[in-house]
Amino acid sequence: MVTRCATFDVADGEKPSSCRWCKKEGRMGLTVHDFIDLNRYPIDRPGPGRDAVIADARAAIASVGCAVLKGFVREDSLPAMVAECDRTAQFGHRNFNRTNPYFTAERNDFPASHPLRRFYDRSNAFVPADHFRDGSILRAIYQWPAFAPFIQEALGEQHFYPYADHLADVIVNLADEGAGFPWHFDTNNYTVTLAIQNAEQGGDFEYSPYLRTPTDENYEGVERVLDGDKSLVCNLRLEPGDLQIFKGRYSLHRVTPLSGPVTRYVAIFSYVEEPGMVGSPERTRQLYGRVLPIHLERAGIRSDDLMD
Repeated sequence: MVTRCATFDVADGEKPSSCRWCKKEGRMGLTVHDFIDLNRYPIDRPGPGRDAVIADARAAIASVGCAVLKGFVREDSLPAMVAECDRTAQFGHRNFNRTNPYFTAERNDFPASHPLRRFYDRSNAFVPADHFRDGSILRAIYQWPAFAPFIQEALGEQHFYPYADHLADVIVNLADEGAGFPWHFDTNNYTVTLAIQNAEQGGDFEYSPYLRTPTDENYEGVERVLDGDKSLVCNLRLEPGDLQIFKGRYSLHRVTPLSGPVTRYVAIFSYVEEPGMVGSPERTRQLYGRVLPIHLERAGIRSDDLMD
């Protein structure tokens, strides 16, 4: 007999470690410590090991705007995460439309070649954050007391807050054959992604580090990337279990189209530098198919004057 847990299956007679988010239903399961490779990445305890991980991440972020912790999640725990994604995939908002890198409306007051007027097909889906609550290992990682301080130190940021967007703080991007994500900038300043399952082919992460700044859109540089200038672009292949820390608000990036029958799953944990920040109503509708009152109440509250 097997007992169904929110995170994994436990056969009778086994002694799984205590699972604080399953206790309400009298079930047992894995803890965050069972998922993260804390021998390789001892981020939960002070010492030279943690210091070295942070130093490596800071160096990578400073040079190319991106740090990757290979095998952050243990390989033997990935099936439980895939199962969570399989269960919640039905709630993904699938939207097939055309968007520019800023998720803004058409602007006829610019030349046709301007980045604000360059629209691309977008065909993937996001499972909103309100489907990752009690019983979610992804939510548990996001709320684990050791996780956010580590991310903050890796980024070297003095001001650091969890994203206040109730639809977008912990989400899963799912993409099937033919899907991908065209060139864009992120709304939130810091994005932390966890690769959970790859498609058979495609799904490479391409990005142009620090292409814009809080005070300069650098439309000329953006246009060069959109025109195919590879000299400004880095290519990255993330494998299941890899954690990526990325400054996506300033680095133009995309996910290349996928092929094969396997769905690509990537979890996204979001943080910002100002308290109370949420996505814009227009962008939220595009990504999640709905908005909450908080999106209308806080529209326009940003720490910079960038387009998105």
